[in-house]
Amino acid sequence: MVDMVDQERRFINDPDSTPMSQMSNASPVITKLSSSSQNTELNVITSKSRQFSYHEVLQITNNFQRVIGKGGFGTVYHGYVDDIQVAVKMLSPSSTQGYKEFQAEATLLLTIHHRNLTSLVGYCYEGSNMGILYEYMANGNLEKHLLGKGSGSYVLTWEERLRMATDAAQGLEYLHHGCKPPVVHRDVKITNILVDEKFGAKLADFGLSRAFAIEDATHVSTVVAGTPGYLDPEYYSTTRLTEKSDIYSFGIVLLEIVTGRPALPRSNETTHIITWVSSELEKGDLGNVVDPKLRGDYAVNSIWKVLEVAMSCVARNSTRRPTMNFVVAELKACLIMETTRNETGSKDSIGLISLNMESGLKPQAR
Repeated sequence: MVDMVDQERRFINDPDSTPMSQMSNASPVITKLSSSSQNTELNVITSKSRQFSYHEVLQITNNFQRVIGKGGFGTVYHGYVDDIQVAVKMLSPSSTQGYKEFQAEATLLLTIHHRNLTSLVGYCYEGSNMGILYEYMANGNLEKHLLGKGSGSYVLTWEERLRMATDAAQGLEYLHHGCKPPVVHRDVKITNILVDEKFGAKLADFGLSRAFAIEDATHVSTVVAGTPGYLDPEYYSTTRLTEKSDIYSFGIVLLEIVTGRPALPRSNETTHIITWVSSELEKGDLGNVVDPKLRGDYAVNSIWKVLEVAMSCVARNSTRRPTMNFVVAELKACLIMETTRNETGSKDSIGLISLNMESGLKPQAR
């Protein structure tokens, strides 16, 4: 595992990623984005989304007054469109890779829609000024709530964590099984899971996403892209991208949700979260694995089941990983357990539950 961590720490970004191919069964909201050069024009055929001028974007953001995020693409600003809050992601002029990510994200958001994916409000394409306007998520990203520090930080309950995990899983399930051809997100991580005012979660940031060329394709061959800590080791070694690469990354997200620990420590240590969790589970000590901020307030059965699902998702061999359909079904079952516990006030006994690591790595088909 240390070798994998070292590999990921050397990994930077995908220098040769290309925009997502046009989906064959897209909705009436369609866009064509050519990748021939950075001077390529954005031609919208039909769109319910609005195209904004750069002058309008300045008004929307009050001259880019409030920054709410930053990334490889550029800076994200808070704004208002017709009294509705929006997030405005503007392409940095110095970002060469960001232009390709702009094309990919605009294409995806204009062609697919799901309640657990961030939705497009509009875009700006005026000379060198390019940006995407999407729905504002009032509570930031999941990392803020899981790993945020400070005595005043709100601690997510286990039920809230399960709801967010289920929401994000359903968004990913839609990309894999609801899109024709399927779409691989390629950058699933807790910072790309956004949280709304009601603590619902949506998957975001589709700049690295790729669609299969044809619906029945088994993989896409591409230069490796992703984020250290979440990067599928099989994809890294073979450059064969499949839905199972997203599932590996989502397994890391589940481990972070259970433990409250980052995928990779921010210190000089090289212990990946998989290595740490595996070591603790071998000791049979659930108490050391679960986020201490939960103070034992959870259904033990659901904790174990989520850990089983997470460990199956991060199996080194992708053929042993479950599908997102399976993951969603298991998370919903866990959510029912926790909801029932909260309604009845029942408690589980740790002594009656054990984690079958082998079955966790090889979930049974349903």
